[in-house]
Amino acid sequence: MTGSAPAPSPYGEEPACGEEPGRGEKPARRLGEPIPPALLDAGERMGVDELRAHQLTCLRATLRHAYDNVELYRRKFDAAGVGPEDCRTLADLARFPFTTKADLREGYPFGMFAVPMEQVRRIHASSGTTGRPAVVGYTEHDLSMWADVVARSIRAAGGRPGHKVHIAYGYGLFTGGLGAHYGAERAGCTVIPASGGMTARQVQLIQDFRPEIIMVTPSYLLTLLDEFEKQGVDPRSTSLRIGIFGAEPWTEEMRREIEDRLDLHAVDIYGLSEVVGPGVAQECVETKDGLHIWEDHFYPEIVDPFTDQVLPDGEGGELVFTSLTKEALPVIRYRTRDLSRLLPGTARPAFRRMEKVTGRSDDMIILRGVNVFPTQIEEVLLRTPGVAPHFQLRLTRQGRLDHMTVRVEARPDAPAEQRAAAREAIVRAVKDGVGVTVAVEVVEPYALERSVGKIRRVVDERG
Repeated sequence: MTGSAPAPSPYGEEPACGEEPGRGEKPARRLGEPIPPALLDAGERMGVDELRAHQLTCLRATLRHAYDNVELYRRKFDAAGVGPEDCRTLADLARFPFTTKADLREGYPFGMFAVPMEQVRRIHASSGTTGRPAVVGYTEHDLSMWADVVARSIRAAGGRPGHKVHIAYGYGLFTGGLGAHYGAERAGCTVIPASGGMTARQVQLIQDFRPEIIMVTPSYLLTLLDEFEKQGVDPRSTSLRIGIFGAEPWTEEMRREIEDRLDLHAVDIYGLSEVVGPGVAQECVETKDGLHIWEDHFYPEIVDPFTDQVLPDGEGGELVFTSLTKEALPVIRYRTRDLSRLLPGTARPAFRRMEKVTGRSDDMIILRGVNVFPTQIEEVLLRTPGVAPHFQLRLTRQGRLDHMTVRVEARPDAPAEQRAAAREAIVRAVKDGVGVTVAVEVVEPYALERSVGKIRRVVDERG
């Protein structure tokens, strides 16, 4: 804020402007301190009653905007026998139909836009690897709101004006890179737009430019860690103090692995292109207990993925979002397929938390009658000496039965006998903890294909 004194750092005394701490002088990692009240924005200062009134006003306006300007919503509302005027309370939202990714693809490319094209300032899209991409648009207002919520997320993670942010999310149609970029600038940070790829060069830039913050997918961060060690650099000696990780599920075991190897605060950011991009929810560094949803812009529900019924806070199910302040592409009850639950706010009391996403309803593998999520396998691997957290699940069919092979990389320093022991330990741990029998292949370091974005964990060859 202009004219205000610099906020205290959650990492201890900062060097004077222009000074650089020597390598190895980074303060010891500890639980982050609460954000100074002066850095909270108007939305974060809302009380619960004020927030609920704001949500209802915005929700009614969004329903009207969508109905009047998007043919698909008009058709779906009419078929369900509801109209915008039927939303008198927040609970009434449950009467309205869901939106799915198939709906966005049906409207390809611009049929879901609720404003004339001349008001659209940017277009993003999903990868489209399973069909037509889902195309999303942003007005000038939308871009400003998006920058605001990402800036809020960076502050919640411990970022402060003047910090350098190394952004290794991909740029382009993927929302990660540009979403993080403009949010970091809005937060008063200095942006290093590294994007993805050129891993050796990224490691060099981190050493030379000395950023305090990195924003990246957790799987690519592990690739960067491997490259540090390959170059003979101790990752704990770097300037990095905060890692903001998103775009794919990751576990508490993964957090411990990253924090121990890098000596930083690892926090989760959540978002998806169809809702806005990164910045829908953020984990606060002072609690690290799930992600606070920025409910002044995005209204959450949890539904049973099989019955579609809304579940009370505290029960697990599929996460559903309704946008409250978007102009170009309002979304009504968008089914994310992410599995989570809603919990009371802590670091930001008015905003509910979503439990860390560790799986998706459409990523669930049913193996011989047992539900298996890739994150369950990841937890086993992270507890197993001698193997790295780089893995892939290969599904095949032998006769009438499905089989899973876990392919996991050995750590570079693991001797042959430790690799053999790891293979046996993983088979036992998956059988005992998950309830299925799998085959395990411990492959050479760097043998599995790396990804600069979302890693492909499952290869289904069952036909």
